[in-house]
Amino acid sequence: MRRTLSLALTTAALAVIALPAPSSAATTAQAPGSLRWGPCPEGAAAPRLECSTLEVPLDYRDPGGRQIEIAVSRLASEKPSARRGVLLTNPGGPGGAGLTYPAVLAASGLPEKVLDSYDVIGFDPRGVGRSAPVTCDLTREQQWRGNFPPYAHTAADVTREVGYARKIAEQCTGSRTAWMLPHLTTANTARDMDRLRTALGEPKLSYLGASYGSYLGAVYTTLFPRRGDRIVLDSNMGPGGYDVTAMRLLARGMEDRFPDFAAFAAEHPGYGLGSTPKQVTALFYELVERLDAKPVQGVDGTLFRGYTFEQLYADGSMPRLAEFWQAVDTGAQLPDQELPAGLENLLAARFAVVCGDSRWPGTVREYQRNVAVDRLRYPMLGGSTASINPCAFWPRERTEPPVRVTGRGPSNVLMVQNERDPGTPLVGARELRRAFGGRATLVTADQGGHGVYPYGGNTCAKDAATAFLITGERPVRDLACAAEPSEVSK
Repeated sequence: MRRTLSLALTTAALAVIALPAPSSAATTAQAPGSLRWGPCPEGAAAPRLECSTLEVPLDYRDPGGRQIEIAVSRLASEKPSARRGVLLTNPGGPGGAGLTYPAVLAASGLPEKVLDSYDVIGFDPRGVGRSAPVTCDLTREQQWRGNFPPYAHTAADVTREVGYARKIAEQCTGSRTAWMLPHLTTANTARDMDRLRTALGEPKLSYLGASYGSYLGAVYTTLFPRRGDRIVLDSNMGPGGYDVTAMRLLARGMEDRFPDFAAFAAEHPGYGLGSTPKQVTALFYELVERLDAKPVQGVDGTLFRGYTFEQLYADGSMPRLAEFWQAVDTGAQLPDQELPAGLENLLAARFAVVCGDSRWPGTVREYQRNVAVDRLRYPMLGGSTASINPCAFWPRERTEPPVRVTGRGPSNVLMVQNERDPGTPLVGARELRRAFGGRATLVTADQGGHGVYPYGGNTCAKDAATAFLITGERPVRDLACAAEPSEVSK
């Protein structure tokens, strides 16, 4: 079985040269006019979904210079009398396309009252999908390898990864779209969002963003604090976004979430993975040791770790994960898998944003130290997520420093978060909550998995988000929602 991993990139970059950031006023001085809505392009069509395009500056320091085109969608409210405004959305990433996301949200249970209250807006962020897509000219083999470096058991393993990491960086910075790389930052995507707000004719916008979309929303409401209406951030990253801390925290997330799977497997002895959570956990280490020594059907220890991590994102994936473990353990045939459509662009855009957003360690020795620490602290995944990768060899120059999320602005942010989230661990969400100060309220749900609203299982947390979007009312203080029965498939 060969499978690419839809995981956040573990990347690192060299020191940056900071240039003055454009002011909020400058970013909207020459904003375009109204959008013209029409049918969505092939592959993005969905019931009631309309599409358009918006020209934005490539470089906001030169708003009259080269422009790029952003693909935009709208799921319009069918009750004009109930319409409050627009709800801009982002499904996560970086590298994730969002053009069809309004339709996905509607199909996933976004409440009718929310759909009535807003025109739900989606877009492919710059560099992604139909919005001036970038490439790193990744080969099929490079795409199959996915986002994680091989698990590093020793300092020498980190050193062996240097050549591959450098090659990917060289491909990205030498590709035909390399001219875009300095401008593919979260801050510039946030500026595109404000251009879109103006083009929609709205004085303010509400926002719903998940995973990386939580960081994008935090950056938007930091750069434009008075232009946000009701901001909902789901499955929250820390205030540094996809920085080195967040990448290393993926290993913490796996340790937080794995006990839920161990309990599930123990409660379903038919899979043969152990009759107690302790036995299931022991089997994990037995299997990765076996696969590190001798891969089975293309599955080595790194791929096994990564696939396990990926399937921990949702309770509903646990039966599939248990079957995968069972097949690996018994030698049963594993299914072949095709490369997902658009994977090359997704990976290229992730490299561009993650490498360009923040400062990363620039020496092999530092990665070796990080691996040594995380391999002991978070042994399931730490030897991989702390290791070296392409951003260690990214160009030094940056157009501006990272955006610092602060508490300046109105109190209009609601954060919703699972306690055992593998992709965006609770510890990072709490850091973002502290950065926001009085601007934000945090609602936590006593459940595992990645994603709360609208498709998560905790009614208390979902109701809090719905009430805020409809009425503007939030819990008076941070709220902890109790566990509710799981709907894991049997």
